[in-house]
Amino acid sequence: MEPVRVKVCGITTIDDALAAVDAGAAALGFNFYTGSPRCVTPAVAAGIAARLPPTICTVGVFVNHDCESIAAVAADVRLTALQFHGDESPEFCRHWSGRTVIKAIRVRDARAAVDARRYDVEYVLADAYVEGQAGGTGRRVAVELLQEFDRRHLILAGGLTADNVAGAVRAVRPYAVDVASGVEVAPGEKDWTLMKRFIANARAA
Repeated sequence: MEPVRVKVCGITTIDDALAAVDAGAAALGFNFYTGSPRCVTPAVAAGIAARLPPTICTVGVFVNHDCESIAAVAADVRLTALQFHGDESPEFCRHWSGRTVIKAIRVRDARAAVDARRYDVEYVLADAYVEGQAGGTGRRVAVELLQEFDRRHLILAGGLTADNVAGAVRAVRPYAVDVASGVEVAPGEKDWTLMKRFIANARAA
């Protein structure tokens, strides 16, 4: 069985980005939502992305941004994928043909799987539902609520840490896992030791 892929989200510095790559991350996420403590400017993200190996997937995280600003950031940073973490409609997500699209679904109950199937996108990211917050809450998603998701295109997020990621991977068998707060000493500041442990434990599961 192929090891699960790991996306480290909320990257804000080149040092953290290179440490994540060195630890085995397959994708890095740059948050462009100004309401997030991990928000970076397109200029900062572009500077980091330019120094990454070409095999690394660079993901831009957007929350209810307009098409024009998304297109501009994607071009400036040379993003590999677009992750929509707001109230974007299936029609909005289909607008980005030719690009890899990830739609985040905040899993509140079993109806989340039905909502996910409305989106014709490459990947669905399952995150925990917390009232009034778009993501990055550190809360876990109940495994039983993921039974009807297509695991081949599922990215599991929400409250994952180096200590619990192996169990989550074995229980869900997603395409990839996503981590931000679970490998941080502060929002946007990664703990390199935790990143190494997280990625090693995820890939070994």
